[in-house]
Amino acid sequence: MKSVKDMVADANAVVDHAPAADLLDLAGQEDVTFVDLRDPRELERDGMIPGAFHCPRGMLEFWIDPESPYAKPQFQSGNRFVFYCASGWRSALSAKTAQEMGLQNVSHISDGFSGWKNAGGPIAEKPAKKA
Repeated sequence: MKSVKDMVADANAVVDHAPAADLLDLAGQEDVTFVDLRDPRELERDGMIPGAFHCPRGMLEFWIDPESPYAKPQFQSGNRFVFYCASGWRSALSAKTAQEMGLQNVSHISDGFSGWKNAGGPIAEKPAKKA
């Protein structure tokens, strides 16, 4: 059986990644979309990168595929995509999947949202759901 640790290492071998401290200056740039893959409870508890797009990990493939009935226009924007989760494992696997699906200019935060907080990155509350 292949371990999750091995899968993450394999993903990191083919996907661009960097620690949060190296990516702080991308926050707020119009042509960069931060994609938060964490569970909604994590967002409620810890907040998120301001302006990030929340994509629950379980919906990623469906939201990326333009032919899916669940496709999201954010993934058709042509922006640079920076995926993140809590510690960099889910985001590594997600970035690899997105890249395999043909999404261009994909990377991930290797130390996750915890690295973002430790680097002093800005944090916003989870936006309220639209009625």
